[in-house]
Amino acid sequence: MSNSPKTPLDVIKEQLRQHNHSYYILDDPSIPDAEYDRLMQQLLTIEAAHPQWVTADSPSQRVGDKPLAGFQQVTHALPMLSLDNAFNAEDLREFDRRVRERLNKSSGRPTEEDIIYACEPKLDGIAVSLTYKNGLLVTGATRGDGSRGEDITQNMRTLDSVPLRLIGKGWPETLEIRGEVYMPSAGFEALNKSLADKGLKTYVNPRNTAAGSLRQLDSKVTAQRPLELCAYSIGLVSDKNALPTKHFDILHQLQAWGFKINAEMRRVQGIEACLNYYQALASKRTLLAYEIDGIVFKVDQLDQQKSLGFVARAPRWAIAHKFPAQEEMTQLLKVDFQVGRTGAVTPVARLKPVFVGGVTVSNATLHNMDEIRRLDLHLGDTVIIRRAGDVIPKVVKVVLERRQVPAEIIHPPATCPMCDGPVEREEGEAALRCVNGLSCGAQIVQAIKHFVSRKAMDIDGLGEKQVQTLVEMGKVKHVADLYTLDHKALAGMDRMGEKSASNLLSALQKSKSTSLAKFLFSLGIREVGEATARSLAIHFGGLANIKSADMESLLAVDDVGPIVANRILHFFADNDTLAVIEALQSAGLHWLEFDPVEVQSKQQSLPFNALTFVVTGTLASLSRDELKFQLQELGAKVMSSVSKKTDYLVAGEKAGSKLVKAQALQVAVLDESQALSMIAKALD
Repeated sequence: MSNSPKTPLDVIKEQLRQHNHSYYILDDPSIPDAEYDRLMQQLLTIEAAHPQWVTADSPSQRVGDKPLAGFQQVTHALPMLSLDNAFNAEDLREFDRRVRERLNKSSGRPTEEDIIYACEPKLDGIAVSLTYKNGLLVTGATRGDGSRGEDITQNMRTLDSVPLRLIGKGWPETLEIRGEVYMPSAGFEALNKSLADKGLKTYVNPRNTAAGSLRQLDSKVTAQRPLELCAYSIGLVSDKNALPTKHFDILHQLQAWGFKINAEMRRVQGIEACLNYYQALASKRTLLAYEIDGIVFKVDQLDQQKSLGFVARAPRWAIAHKFPAQEEMTQLLKVDFQVGRTGAVTPVARLKPVFVGGVTVSNATLHNMDEIRRLDLHLGDTVIIRRAGDVIPKVVKVVLERRQVPAEIIHPPATCPMCDGPVEREEGEAALRCVNGLSCGAQIVQAIKHFVSRKAMDIDGLGEKQVQTLVEMGKVKHVADLYTLDHKALAGMDRMGEKSASNLLSALQKSKSTSLAKFLFSLGIREVGEATARSLAIHFGGLANIKSADMESLLAVDDVGPIVANRILHFFADNDTLAVIEALQSAGLHWLEFDPVEVQSKQQSLPFNALTFVVTGTLASLSRDELKFQLQELGAKVMSSVSKKTDYLVAGEKAGSKLVKAQALQVAVLDESQALSMIAKALD
């Protein structure tokens, strides 16, 4: 390494490398984005004026180069081996037994202490090799068959998590890094959304998308894909003395030189501790920002790895313990069409039962007819089903090679499958809708279910079957009819004894005293959720003001855009709707109304007035609704989905995709105790 004085250009490059490392490797930005942009612009300005000063390791060189005609083959200096698999606890214990037995034989004495293992999440991506000479990236290659791979150096240079020049000091002259290139879940979802918005074909899963992105002959395409590299081992090293003697410590040394390593890695003693780690990570698998398909366990000490050696194409000192598969193949038996509360006619796939993602799946959503056409789905097709965590199973691909010819085309229903009424597709919408409204039995049932739900009127004691029975018997034709029920009307219904009937009537009576926000939400106006209903209530103060509002006054409400405003105008212009509302008020439903100017003034003085929260996951000390209420009482806006406008995500256990999205958008994440502490401080 040269000791010559650093030029201003060198200083800027070094600063940008350090900031890149903080942002992409440590997930801890050291400067604001605007300051980073200014530094990068300085670099680009200097390099534009002096192109001869541009070097391969410059932070500016990540945009991609000229397209290649094809990939060259690369022979790995040391083979990139595969791993043996363990599919259950006994397999893993047998692996540990073999390790101990071989170490005993090689040392000539029994191993008295449990083996130290390094535990690493097995990222579902593409294995690659990166070679550095004197700290500079010279070659990037795919694993290929383990002996030979493809030269993807040009593409690897576009990844922000790949250091073009190593940072720190002490690295050997030649250093080969092995790692996994993967696509984070949020990036994959954003990419597919962008493609879908353009009417283009979307991708099936993050792994295949990452693989395809790495093998683009045009590196500019790769540069646009949200790929990341996580280092997991070393290959050829010119000076092994430059590295620690334990695998876990080597990975942290790689981190110091500029590589991302997995934050979930642990070092444990004994195979039972490995199994505990497996179970712990399996329980939080869906909360991770990336997909994993198992855990890799490695003997930590390098001298023990050397003693254990290799068998065939796999090391004896490592094993992969797989999770249940998230994708499986099965057969589409038929497609049913269901009708929702707002009349949307949704296709549902009925499948030959298959075990996937830890459960048996026999149904999957198909969303709409556009999705069926995009998939080119036919009855009887063999399909790939995907289920990640608690996500609803989804058909992601048709296995065309297994299609039986002729295959029956799936047609949309000509009429509503529930009431046989007309269906139509509104301009700009993908869904078919039954236009019969509350004349459609399915919509009546779903509307009543929504009306009595906990977040709406909170009427306990009415399940879907009971609601359906009341509708079929003609005792309830709309939500207002609920308040005409008596003991006689309820007598003789299934699952409705004397006590249940009394409890239901008591719940109906209690529900008559409510709030304007809850009442608005209970009506089931399309696009009007809890947050929007609350905003409408605060802005207008009374129902009459909302009913008489025009487009301009509705658009003045937070979170109300043209589409939502049109939904509200259309809803309150319907005479049948107005009759139901009048019947509800005549039945005794009431709420406090207030001067909106006074309420808005009070709202603005509350400590959380300017803040937007999202609450997700399971909380320990209170329910999500209770926490939402506390936040709203302090003026916060509580939304159902994470966006760039979200200030805080409160994440309990099993936070899922909302946590992933918040992390991707760099939204501040609070745990339960932090949120409650924030509330307590605001109340002081």
